[in-house]
Amino acid sequence: MIEEQSNTVRSVAWFEVFPWLNLVRVFRLAISVRGLVLGAVGLLLTVLCWGLIARVFCPAIFAVDSADATHPTTWLKPVAEQPWMTMTKTLPDATVQYPFSPEAANAQSSYMQKDPVTVPWAMLTTPAWKSLSSTGFALHDAVCLILCGLTGVAIWAFFGAAICRTAAVRLAADEQMGLGAALRFACRKWPAYFAAPLLPVSVVMVVTIVISVLGLIMKANAGLLLAGCLWPLVLVAGFAMAVLLLGVLFGFPLMWGTISAEGTDSFDALSRSYAYVFQRPFRYLFYIVVAAFLGWIGWILVWRFAEGVIWLGYWAAGWGCGDAQFKSIYVVPGEDLNVVGRFGVHVIHFFAGCVKLLAVGYMFSYFWTASTAIYLLLRHDVDATEMDEVFLDADATEQESDLPAIAADQSASPVVGGESTEVTVDGPR
Repeated sequence: MIEEQSNTVRSVAWFEVFPWLNLVRVFRLAISVRGLVLGAVGLLLTVLCWGLIARVFCPAIFAVDSADATHPTTWLKPVAEQPWMTMTKTLPDATVQYPFSPEAANAQSSYMQKDPVTVPWAMLTTPAWKSLSSTGFALHDAVCLILCGLTGVAIWAFFGAAICRTAAVRLAADEQMGLGAALRFACRKWPAYFAAPLLPVSVVMVVTIVISVLGLIMKANAGLLLAGCLWPLVLVAGFAMAVLLLGVLFGFPLMWGTISAEGTDSFDALSRSYAYVFQRPFRYLFYIVVAAFLGWIGWILVWRFAEGVIWLGYWAAGWGCGDAQFKSIYVVPGEDLNVVGRFGVHVIHFFAGCVKLLAVGYMFSYFWTASTAIYLLLRHDVDATEMDEVFLDADATEQESDLPAIAADQSASPVVGGESTEVTVDGPR
């Protein structure tokens, strides 16, 4: 009697059955010290450069209310006035402060609504949205917005590239990549990262200039008639611009992932990102929602941990300095203190702000890591490419250990190392 063979499932490869579960790995990579530092430094340079651009090109914004949304550059006012506070206010102080109030707890609840996907995306695309929100603003405002956009792309073409490259190698090949190797890769590929999102934007700007010439003709009544006849062409141009801007606004994170995983140029990054966005829009949206939810949970953990680190330092020091001095340090910084004391309080708050900046750096570290993971998932969906395929190049600056030389002895037997000995075979005399 032949026994029936039982088909017993011993294990299930969940990451192959549900590839989107790879997004769970993003948090562990995002909270690495390397990712936090790169995200924090990139954010610091972005805010400082934007503040400097605002002071040079738009000094009039300091006399305008920051809540005035009609002006295209008023959003730069807090960045130019208090760049450090702009970065560190994303992480509020602990609610266990003197005195505890429900208002403080309610104020902190707004920070729980942030997630490390939409916040970096909204910040990096702000110059574009402000440029599209109004028409006819001054030339210096247009220059300011253009420079802010170019500066943001230039900065994250380096720091974001290093984060994405590390994530691509880790997620696909499951190999660790050194910080130096990631930075060198970002330096070599910086032109590709920088040019990828600017190519479609350049086309949109050229089309805008052409249509603006038609707008000059529209100042006259006869020009309005001519514009009415040509308006179908304007609508076609508007359709093309909408497609290009839609692809670059939602697909620029995938461009970073393309170059990091494939090691290609900006044209390949542009074609792949547009193809994935428009061929799998709902799948892309699903991945974004999952990544945002997981990142939001991670943000709460990072926020509370950094908050605890800062508060425990204050709490432990409060046992020694006393309640009155503690209130002068934590609650009302610098109150009833002399110049030396106020300077010391500012130094204390500066180092506490560094902890906050690292915590905020998690948002950008997670954003770029998640964008790389989403790119690998979309590549698998559209091109049927395996998740473990990634471009690995030999770092030319790293010395590779050569194998020992193979030589030959007098009897023509191979030996390892040493100098080769010429072997002469004498023929018959």
